[in-house]
Amino acid sequence: MLTALNISNIVLIEKLNLEFGAGLNVLTGETGAGKSILLDALSLALGARSDAGLVRAGCDTASVVAEFDSTPNMVRAILDENGIDAADNLILRRTLATDGKSRAWINDTPVSVRVLHDVGDALVEIHGQFANHRLLNQSTHRAALDEFAAVHVDGFEKLLADTRAAYAEYHAAEIKLRELRETVARAADEREFLEHNVAELRALNVQPGEEGELADKRAAMMNAEKNAAIVADAAAAIAPNGKSLDAFVFDVARILERIKTDPNPYAEQIEKLYDAADILSAVAAQLSPADTDMSSIDEIEERLFAIRAAARKHRVAADELPEKLEQMAAQLDAIDNSDAMLRKLTHDVDAFRAKFDTCAANLTAARNDAAKKLQSRLLGELPDLKLGNADFMVAFDSVAPSANGVDDVTFMIKTNPGQPFAPLHKSASGGELARLMLAMRVVLVTDTDAHTFVFDEVDTGISGATASAVGLRLNKLAEKSQALVVTHSAQVAGFADHHFKIEKTVANDKTTTTVREITGDERVNEVARIISGAEITPESIATAKTLIK
Repeated sequence: MLTALNISNIVLIEKLNLEFGAGLNVLTGETGAGKSILLDALSLALGARSDAGLVRAGCDTASVVAEFDSTPNMVRAILDENGIDAADNLILRRTLATDGKSRAWINDTPVSVRVLHDVGDALVEIHGQFANHRLLNQSTHRAALDEFAAVHVDGFEKLLADTRAAYAEYHAAEIKLRELRETVARAADEREFLEHNVAELRALNVQPGEEGELADKRAAMMNAEKNAAIVADAAAAIAPNGKSLDAFVFDVARILERIKTDPNPYAEQIEKLYDAADILSAVAAQLSPADTDMSSIDEIEERLFAIRAAARKHRVAADELPEKLEQMAAQLDAIDNSDAMLRKLTHDVDAFRAKFDTCAANLTAARNDAAKKLQSRLLGELPDLKLGNADFMVAFDSVAPSANGVDDVTFMIKTNPGQPFAPLHKSASGGELARLMLAMRVVLVTDTDAHTFVFDEVDTGISGATASAVGLRLNKLAEKSQALVVTHSAQVAGFADHHFKIEKTVANDKTTTTVREITGDERVNEVARIISGAEITPESIATAKTLIK
């Protein structure tokens, strides 16, 4: 509910602090007093497009502050989405400079005008010559019908919940199927590549750590070959010219034994020569070259190089080749098994779609039932509002499945016989449209997030019983919410819970608009003025007292 409106330097308003109450708040005043200025200021606070012409002459800036006593759930969702802390009450503030620039705040947090507009749209619904919210936007019609159906059609909320649950299942299965199809399409192009590489790695059959072991073996065998050559050279040196060194030494020792001197002076040397000959013979016997199998080293090198080439090809370490094989084999298996999975998911999608179609059909039937009841109730309201020639219907169009079913809903109206039905915003204007919106809101209002309704020109072209019918319906609407009405009708003003008088004064060559709440005799006089004009008569005062409920 709008509790306060503080305006500074808006056109003819210099400084104005208004406090509104629950129920029906009526604003009256002479033509040109500034009623439209008041609504312009409120619209500015609710996020309407700014106009530098609203800044009072001689001032640099203007400001408007609108205070609300609660924060509806719809508004909390908008605040949460934009990172704004929600409080129990809500303060919207807007400033406007003469250069057309404006700034906006919600609960003292700077926000964009778009966010301010979204919040204002959820709080206040304006009907008349100003921008209209909600019902004139066709996208809101299905939700409005659903709110009505929740009250007037048994089991509707369960039907809606069932449809949303069925759509969630269907939509999730459809996403899985689409993703699998995309995966299969990509994988099919890779099948040949995967088959070739899986076969290649399986044939290679690399074992973890094998590359290191082969490298060590290769290094050891290459060293063994080099050592065998060295031993061969040593053996050749022991047996130069085909005769072994031990034979030479042995021959030397035998020659020295021929010396005839007794004892032989070389006996010790001869003994050492025989020992040396034995040692050389033993060494020569042990110096046989190592038996290096060159074919074996060739095999080792071939496998080692093949493993390293595979690692380079797949851009992994050699020890990771077994894991790479498992990954590609799994991809290949997925492709091979995709047909079965596709069949299963396709079956799931079909089953969930069938379930959704059933729920959506039941929901559509319930909406049609609600549409008939809405049509009947609304048409019952129109004659008293001087709209007896108007007709109303709810048009249904099929749309793509969603959590809300398959229905696109449009409220259609024709104001005169013989005319075709047309959407609300194309079929009426001015007072007709305001009264039509009033009738719709009286019928539709249940537990809406828009707690404040503003009506301007709702009494245009009507008087007497019709004006009383308008006032009665405004009063009825205000019982469940709050209504602000700018009116020239004494009958409408008589239903007010709070009556505000708008006046224009001129002092010191300055024109100023003021607004204040009036009660008692002052209120009676204001209603009498509306009845009789400038001259208030006893008869108009008597009538005013009768009208004030």
